[in-house]
Amino acid sequence: MKEPGLDNRHRNRTPPKRGRISQKHGNTLNENLPNPIPGFPRKATLSEIRAKVGKTSEKGVRQAAKKKSGK
Repeated sequence: MKEPGLDNRHRNRTPPKRGRISQKHGNTLNENLPNPIPGFPRKATLSEIRAKVGKTSEKGVRQAAKKKSGK
C-alpha cells in the first residue's frame, strides 16, 4: 500500500522500527552512518555513493561496494 508523500518509501509497521521511513536521506555523510561504507571517502554523501554504485537502499549500496572492493 502506497502512503501519500513518501515517494515510493514506506513506514515500518512492526516494532522496534514502527513509524520510521526505510530510506536514509541522501545528504547523510558516510562518516555519520553507524558503519561507514568502505571504499568511499568519509565526506561523501549517501546520494553520491548511491549514484556511483547504482543502488538506492543502504543495504544494496553496501553489497555493491563489497562486490566492487572484491571482498
